[in-house]
Amino acid sequence: MRLVFLHGAPASGKLTTAKALVAKTNCRLLDNHTSIDVARTIFEFGAPGFWELVRAVRIAALDAAGRANLPLVIMTFAYVAPDDEPRLQEIEDCIKRHGGQLLSVFLRCSSEELLRRIGNPDRVAKRKLTSVEGLKQSLAEERFEPVPRANCLHLDSEANDAEANASKIVAHFGLLTPINA
Repeated sequence: MRLVFLHGAPASGKLTTAKALVAKTNCRLLDNHTSIDVARTIFEFGAPGFWELVRAVRIAALDAAGRANLPLVIMTFAYVAPDDEPRLQEIEDCIKRHGGQLLSVFLRCSSEELLRRIGNPDRVAKRKLTSVEGLKQSLAEERFEPVPRANCLHLDSEANDAEANASKIVAHFGLLTPINA
């Protein structure tokens, strides 16, 4: 199994790009907020035990995908350096246990564009971060950077739309998978 680890700051276009990639490759999508939504059924956001459950759900899903021999999965993630390196390593170890490979993709976008996108109705519906002040604080306190992996592909989600970035991901990693496979 190959895992496209699509990461970037909040509102950088991870889910939009992931959906475009799913349409091009027939891969499976593990959206960052799916595991967060599961944890919210048990805990208040950020309460003790919340992030541990989020992490456990993600690893369980990836482990199930590996056992099922899925050829390609895309995962969205708001990777914060260096704090999330242990979580990334846990994800990478899970993929490698199943003979897979981590394919990292970083979406970059200007702060001005992130602030413009943050109130998007889709973000509100998904219960994502939607506050301009919350995003400003997050950008000031956290380092949303490319993962420290040699093969990390950097894409501009402000200059390119999701379709164009999905095409670049497919081409860069050779992901062409027949839609009806």
